[in-house]
Amino acid sequence: MANLDQIAMVSALDGVLAVDKPAGIASHDVMREVKRRFNLAKAGHGGTLPGNVSGLFLVMVGDGTRASDFFMRADSAYEGAMRLGRVTDTADREGRTLAENDFSSVTRESLDAVLPELRGDVFLTEPEFQSVMLPGRESYEIIGPKDGDPKPQPKLGHVYRFEVTAFEPPVVRFRTVVAKGTSMRALAAQLGELLGCGASLESLRRTRQGKVDVSEAITFAKLLTSDSSVLLGRVVKPSELLSR
Repeated sequence: MANLDQIAMVSALDGVLAVDKPAGIASHDVMREVKRRFNLAKAGHGGTLPGNVSGLFLVMVGDGTRASDFFMRADSAYEGAMRLGRVTDTADREGRTLAENDFSSVTRESLDAVLPELRGDVFLTEPEFQSVMLPGRESYEIIGPKDGDPKPQPKLGHVYRFEVTAFEPPVVRFRTVVAKGTSMRALAAQLGELLGCGASLESLRRTRQGKVDVSEAITFAKLLTSDSSVLLGRVVKPSELLSR
């Protein structure tokens, strides 16, 4: 009877579930597995994460889907790493290498000197190519422009905070808080241009979205081995999150 009660409660559930997504799986596949595991009839998300990005992924359950637009427009915090000297066609590690440049002239002082140029309002140009993990696949595919597609144009982004947490050439570890639509791949590429050696994004993890922190999330692996009681205890009403 308890199981039947839980099933009824899950079917009537409305809210937001914070999931810690691992790198190497598409957001679409996370959604599919969560819906299948808990037999959710109505579910959406608060913004996808690329397959090679880990961290906070918000699953909207039932009428919680009405809050998805709010979270999609929210600021996000990330931590990650960039690789100096390596230029790829996607500006991340999954892309094809275009150049391996000398980065020996880059010091912590020269790095700190250019960081102010990447804070505040910043015009960033997305790479023409992107590495995509298609639903149901474990490998990345490089997607490029179609014939006749216009060249990517600079788009205005906003970087609230961008700080280096470790300088270990060729790797630069960082933390940042950005507005919606600010491309982290483009930010890495632009940092490389400012330093004169090029750079690409090595890894990225979303640690916060709006007022939700990844510390509140359940790992995807644990979620898939949990029963409905765990789901019931983890889903939070959107009003609670929006009132923080």
